[in-house]
Amino acid sequence: MPHMPASHPIAAQPFAYRLPPGRTALVIIDMQRDFIEAGGFGAALGNDVSLLQSAIAPTQALLQAWRARGWPVVHTRESHAHDLHDCPPAKRDRGSPTLRIGDPGPMGRLLVRGEPGNAIIPALAPIAGEVVIDKPGKGAFYGTALHEALQVRGVTHLVLAGVTTEVCVQTTMREANDRGYDCLLVDEATQSYFPEFKAATLAMITAQGGIVGWVAPLAAVLQALPPAP
Repeated sequence: MPHMPASHPIAAQPFAYRLPPGRTALVIIDMQRDFIEAGGFGAALGNDVSLLQSAIAPTQALLQAWRARGWPVVHTRESHAHDLHDCPPAKRDRGSPTLRIGDPGPMGRLLVRGEPGNAIIPALAPIAGEVVIDKPGKGAFYGTALHEALQVRGVTHLVLAGVTTEVCVQTTMREANDRGYDCLLVDEATQSYFPEFKAATLAMITAQGGIVGWVAPLAAVLQALPPAP
């Protein structure tokens, strides 16, 4: 049988999360300009994008910790092709935003690959060797090769950060749970335009003995990591 690294317990809800070094990927969900900055898709939906700012520094701390240890890192971007063939009308035509997916905005066409607004914010920009997944849906596994990329790297556990908690983060976490991954969401490293939605999501994730996964504060995660080489 393949050697399994010793796991490190993290104080979490609903009980301790055991993190195996090297087999745990950090998955950073949709920390892109279109959601974080003014003039992007999040603002076009009428949201106060400043509410997401608090997730940046904690996510950066996680990213630095994973990079220092050489562990797998995944970044996702919600994005669509230039001709929007992968954006169904049921998604594009929903609601009454000031701008829709594909419309030109201050940072280029909204949620379109290659446009300035679709880039991950500079503080969390990917580096060589890190996986970048362009996803057409809310979940990071739908219509992507994420599962295959994780399997090739021997990943069994996921630590998640990003936005928004109740939409793309929670969807990805549920998809991952169905595929057999043990998932931990870091409280301060995720955020929502609606604080009450974040609180409800954390409660749903950890309910019934962690039916979807675990939640832990940033300090508990960082303190439990083995020393960087």
